[in-house]
Amino acid sequence: MTGAPAAPVSAFDRRMMAAALALAERELGDTWPNPSVGCVIARNAHIVGRGWTRSGGRPHAEAEALKMAGAEAKGATAYVTLEPCSHHGRTPPCADALIEAGIVRVVSAATDPDPRVVGGGHARLRAAGLVVDEGLGRVEAERINRGFILRNTAKRPLFALKVATSVDGRIALKSGASRWITGERARAAGHSLRSRHDAILVGSETVLADNPSLNCRLPGYAGRPKLRIVLDRRGRVGAAHRVTDASLGPSRIYRQSSGSAGAAEVRILGGDPGEFLAAAASDMAASGLTRVLIEGGGTVAAAFLKAGLIDEVAWFSSGLALGSDARPALGQLDLDQLTDAHHFVIRHSTRIGEDVLTVLDRP
Repeated sequence: MTGAPAAPVSAFDRRMMAAALALAERELGDTWPNPSVGCVIARNAHIVGRGWTRSGGRPHAEAEALKMAGAEAKGATAYVTLEPCSHHGRTPPCADALIEAGIVRVVSAATDPDPRVVGGGHARLRAAGLVVDEGLGRVEAERINRGFILRNTAKRPLFALKVATSVDGRIALKSGASRWITGERARAAGHSLRSRHDAILVGSETVLADNPSLNCRLPGYAGRPKLRIVLDRRGRVGAAHRVTDASLGPSRIYRQSSGSAGAAEVRILGGDPGEFLAAAASDMAASGLTRVLIEGGGTVAAAFLKAGLIDEVAWFSSGLALGSDARPALGQLDLDQLTDAHHFVIRHSTRIGEDVLTVLDRP
């Protein structure tokens, strides 16, 4: 049996999908290795259930929404931001749960790139006679789960670069002093940004210079502690550094040679030094990470840019001017022509206290 023809998309459909997309963002940065999904169930123009993927990826959004809807799910429409799963994992397939609950129509924003699903969920729903409308809210849904998509298609997580600079693009004085270039509200926004990523990454130079904790100190944050990652190819980070303190959260050190680093997990990456970054990115994806926030200095930022691994940029800019002798936000990129420049598109820009946050995407 095949599903019924797709129904026309209405203004009500758009409102329900917008609500589902808002739910999908609720625990973004805490659902890995799973995607962050939102689901709204509506019957007779009223919402009867809603849910979103919870910490650690369980329960799924559809299961939460069906639990809330109960018997009201029969004859209802489910709005989901990602194709319902069709495989047996730690929980039964969400596609089966929707069918068994009596849902008659599913409006799905995007296809799940997981090779265990990739169209199978939609096919199962249609085979059971449900109407399935695909694509409403796709652009926003794919933006929310860009990291999950990259992990499945490019075998690496999304990398977002966060920088806080003077108006002339400097992150510290020549001496290394940097507290504080941006204001208190911008720094709080930085911790909000941390909450929306699975892990926070820096290079060993940042650890040696600043000895940061790299944990998420956003008031009210109740998710899992962030994984703190250090690229320490030469093995210079040790037990004396806060990033290796287990009481502040888990940490992982990537090196090319063995050696202890406090309570941190040390992973050795072999091969040519030039392949170190790609190997680390691949390992992060293999371990389930989907969204990594880079907060390292100019050398790390430039290395990721050169490798084509920066997908988003969150640029906090203050009104201070520090001059050419101060440390730049980006290290040397070795560009010969303007056409070789790394191109990003401004998504939005907003004032935060006395500073400005500009968010950019790689096209």
